[in-house]
Amino acid sequence: MADITADITKTAKDVVDVAKDMAYVVIGAGVLGIQKVQVHRQEVQTKLQSPTIDLSGRLGAARDEITGRVSGLDGKVDLLIDRVEGLIEQVEAVMAPFEERLPAQARDLAKQAHVQAKDARTQLRNIRPTVVA
Repeated sequence: MADITADITKTAKDVVDVAKDMAYVVIGAGVLGIQKVQVHRQEVQTKLQSPTIDLSGRLGAARDEITGRVSGLDGKVDLLIDRVEGLIEQVEAVMAPFEERLPAQARDLAKQAHVQAKDARTQLRNIRPTVVA
C-alpha cells in the first residue's frame, strides 16, 4: 500500500508540475501576444503619422502652386487693365475733337460719361484680385 501511496504522490506531483508548466506556457504565450500587439500598434501609429506629414507637404505644395498661379493671373489682369485703359484713352483722344462740335447738352453728357468711365476704371483697379502672402 505504501507503493500505491508513493505512486499517487509521485503522479500528483507530476500532474502539478505539468499544470505549472502549462501555466507558464500560457502566461508566456500571453506575454508574447501582448508584445506582438504593441509592436503592431506602434507600426500602425507610425503609418498613420507618416501620411499626415506627406499630406502637409502636399497641401503646402498645392498652396504654393495656387499662389503662383494667382500671382501670374494678377500680372495678367494688370496688363489687361493697362491695355483697356490705353484703348479708352485712345478712343477719348479721337473723340475729343468731335465732342467740341456737339451741342452744349450733348457735351455735358459726354463729360459725365468721361467721369463715370474714370470712376469705373478706379473701381476696376480696386477690385482686381491680389495675391495674399
